[in-house]
Amino acid sequence: MSTKLHIKKGDSVKVIAGDSKNQEGKVLSVDKVKNRAIVEGVNTVSKHTKPSTKSPQGGIVKQEASIHISNLMLIEPKTGKVTRTGRKLDEKTDKLVRYSKKTGELIK
Repeated sequence: MSTKLHIKKGDSVKVIAGDSKNQEGKVLSVDKVKNRAIVEGVNTVSKHTKPSTKSPQGGIVKQEASIHISNLMLIEPKTGKVTRTGRKLDEKTDKLVRYSKKTGELIK
């Protein structure tokens, strides 16, 4: 059984704790098992790579590392402010949908 998370791939999020605090970005991928996400432009690390066919030069490459989901907060698409999320049953589709706890609007 997979856990339900408050963040999905493609969401805009803001980092609320850690070295990358107050940075914003788009979620590139989510690891449900480890409760971690990779966010565009956030938590960049320097990785040393050997020369290969993919990168014949090798050297130091900057790339995003994963960040724990508890350190991320969803940015509401309409207002552009951070919000907590909840789940409720949608009457039309009979599915659980996310909604903003600040405004009560549904989040797609």
